[in-house]
Formats: sequence, C-alpha cells, structure tokens
Amino acid sequence: MSELVSIIMPSYNTAKFIGETIKSVINQTYTNWELIISDDCSDDNTDSRVEEFLTDSRIKYIKNKQNGGAALARNNALKEAKGRWIAFLDSDDLWMPEKLEKQIAFMEEKGYAFTYTCYEEIDENSNPLCVFVSGPKKVTKHKMYNYCWPGCLTVMYDRNIVGDLQIDLIRKNNDYAMWLKVCKKADCYLLCENLAKYRRRSGSISNHSYTALIKWHYRMYRICDRRLKFTSLVFTLRNLFWGAYKKIRYVKK
Repeated sequence: MSELVSIIMPSYNTAKFIGETIKSVINQTYTNWELIISDDCSDDNTDSRVEEFLTDSRIKYIKNKQNGGAALARNNALKEAKGRWIAFLDSDDLWMPEKLEKQIAFMEEKGYAFTYTCYEEIDENSNPLCVFVSGPKKVTKHKMYNYCWPGCLTVMYDRNIVGDLQIDLIRKNNDYAMWLKVCKKADCYLLCENLAKYRRRSGSISNHSYTALIKWHYRMYRICDRRLKFTSLVFTLRNLFWGAYKKIRYVKK
C-alpha cells in the first residue's frame, strides 16, 4: 500500500447522503488514500455533515467561491491531488470495502493505466434496485467515442501515465469529457466485479428526456472535443445507438 490514491469527490447539496459516502471510503481495506471533497457552494447542511469527518487527516474539504458546477469542483480537487492513482466518487454514491484494494491490484498485475469496474444501482434510501451494470472488457479510444462505458464512481487512472488533467467547464457530461481525454493516453479495462453502488435519484442525468441527452452530448463534443457541427451530430446519434445497446447487453435486472 505504498502508492497514494487521491479520491476526487464533488459535492452539492448532498447532506442527506454524503456521510454514508464518506464512510464507504473510510471503510476501504486499502488505507493509503486522501479524500478531497470539493463543495460547489451547497446551501444545505453539507458543511456540518462533512465537519464530523475532518478529524481524519486523510480527508480534505475545499469550497468553490461561487457555484460553477461539478466540472469546476472536480478541477479544484484535481489541483490538490497528490496521489499516483486518481479515483472518482460522487458524494451520493458508495464503494464496496475492497474497491480500491482490488482495483489497484488488478492494474498493477496487468500493467493497466485506466480501469473501471461493474456496479449496482440503489435508490435514495440505499435500498438495492437489483440492477447490475458492466461493460466491454476493453474500451479503446474508438469505443469510448461510441459511448461513455465507465461509471464515474468506478474509474481509476494512473497519474504517472495519464498526467495531470482538467475538465472542460460544462454542466453535463463533464466526466465523459474527462474519459475522452484519458483514453487518448491509455485504453480502459474492465475489472468485472461489482465494487460500487450508484444512487439513482430523481433529477439525475440518466432520468432526463432524450431531447435533453442529445443536447448535452452534442455540446460536449462541440465544446470539449472541438468537433465540427456535423461531426458532433454524428457522434451524438452514434452515442444514442450504443446507449441502447448497453441497456440490452450490459445492464442486468
């Protein structure tokens, strides 16, 4: 456990969930980590909820000066990161206790620089929804452009290989924009084991209309990847196709 893991956690009005999320990090069997919580001007009691955990010196809490979205919050946390391994966990999701240990062992054994894992879905009260999500065993740059296969809560990359990155400041799909940058440095490999829990909440991006999804994906390709209008539209339509394929092939109920 000689290599430090920097865990990037943006937060915004998740006081109801963030305590359970932090506990899932504290309970990791791999203990050499730093948790960087970057708050985007929450106006609930997130501050007081996080305060309870700051006696653990591995936990750092920073706040944006003004609300700028999850991309800005993640960027600020990434600037503070000191670890070789960079992992991501949203402030309402959960990890299994052996998530870090197993994923790092997998990456070191295989020599991988970019990986993700399977996960399951839970509801707002942490009850299992009996939905399990996996993905392709290997996601090349081409496949990543087809669709955002990794769940953000499962991703880890080797900073020594990938380098220091910042996310383009878009409100939606900014994690996908990050993976498109990472996949230019390394292919992404699946650790086919359920090591995380994604909390499905009302208002999440996965619950929006197809019209909204098309708009957000188009903007992501245009703004973050600097694609032409026609290319961005083609990529967006292709993304919808592979999204439907994922539900059939990799989402099990």
